[in-house]
Amino acid sequence: MQETTVGPSLEHARASLRVAIPEPESNLSQDEESILVEVDDEWKEVRLHDYAELYATPGLYERVVYDALQCQSPTVVAELLDAELARADDAAEDLRVLDLGAGNGCAAEALAEIGVNEFVGVDICREAAIAAERDRAGLYSHYVVGDITDLQDSDADKLRARDFNCMVCVAALGFSDIPPAVFLEAYDYVQDGGWVAFTIKSDFLIAGDGSGFSGLVRTMIGTGALELKVEKEFTHRISTDGSALPYVALVGQKRSSYSLD
Repeated sequence: MQETTVGPSLEHARASLRVAIPEPESNLSQDEESILVEVDDEWKEVRLHDYAELYATPGLYERVVYDALQCQSPTVVAELLDAELARADDAAEDLRVLDLGAGNGCAAEALAEIGVNEFVGVDICREAAIAAERDRAGLYSHYVVGDITDLQDSDADKLRARDFNCMVCVAALGFSDIPPAVFLEAYDYVQDGGWVAFTIKSDFLIAGDGSGFSGLVRTMIGTGALELKVEKEFTHRISTDGSALPYVALVGQKRSSYSLD
């Protein structure tokens, strides 16, 4: 894999962007939040879950999500996974990571800082892949754009050939982003004994939630398909009204495949 390059152009763009948070509206759900950004001397509103729009402008995603809204998810996952690898006497540099919902590479960048050096990204958003290569050249050895449950044979074959021993999914589960079936399809690409690390909104782990993840995650753990090593509640980021958004980070090892059937 090529050496990762996060160029000064990204940091300059990130620092130079002017953003503002609109007046808070308490009735907005997390996937309805928006931010104001100045483009060509005019302010425009961008929805935070409009990833194509955010990724199109270099540095905008980082400026909004990490600088303004203080996102912690990649750092938390990297630290938890690093600690569990140490307990198991596994080396981060031996991991071959499937990064589900990879976006523009923020989570992979955090994992690279603990020694991981082999990543394949998967995301349904083409603009995410373009931004990852533009802003973090060399971070991913391969990047698949598409629905992992409905890939072309050539892309599916490339994923199988990687023999992944780790899957990560950071701040991408639920809402209309990644449903349970997509999560399980990615999970199936990981070899038994491989590491699984992901974050999910705390509300989605409450019994009876509408995302489908509460039952799925607890059943996978209960049946032994996923051996949970650590579970930690933390603040993913602040919302546009200033309140904390509680998430849960989970790290475990795959013991067997699991099906929704």
